[in-house]
Amino acid sequence: MTTDSEALRQVLDTGALTGGLGETMGIEVTEASAERVVGRMPVEGNVQPFGLLHGGASCVLAESLGSIGSTIHAHQFGRIAVGIEINATHHRSATEGHVTGVATPVHLGRTLATWDITITDDRGRKVCTSRLTCMLRDMPQA
Repeated sequence: MTTDSEALRQVLDTGALTGGLGETMGIEVTEASAERVVGRMPVEGNVQPFGLLHGGASCVLAESLGSIGSTIHAHQFGRIAVGIEINATHHRSATEGHVTGVATPVHLGRTLATWDITITDDRGRKVCTSRLTCMLRDMPQA
């Protein structure tokens, strides 16, 4: 994985990349910077009753990737990122293999960060497109 710096890595290791829902769903982040975040997730175990990738699973992947990028961006201001809005359009189903998400910033400001996330299947076909907006907040005092 690539990151902007070792300090950023320490911020992300507080739980942005490990533990919680992302780990439960099998999300693996392979690239992370303020300009691009890439990760993948298995379809197996993240399906709805008909064996298709659950739309909510696509949203979890999208929000995870956009939030990581927002966290990296927010770090330079001594801030944290919290998701405030997500939308998703599901274009086709996935029934096996992995889906890969690529998050790219639309806007990186001091108070808001907005990301476009495209999710594709193993054959490169678009499964879902999503947009995430995160609010950048002051870091809570310990």
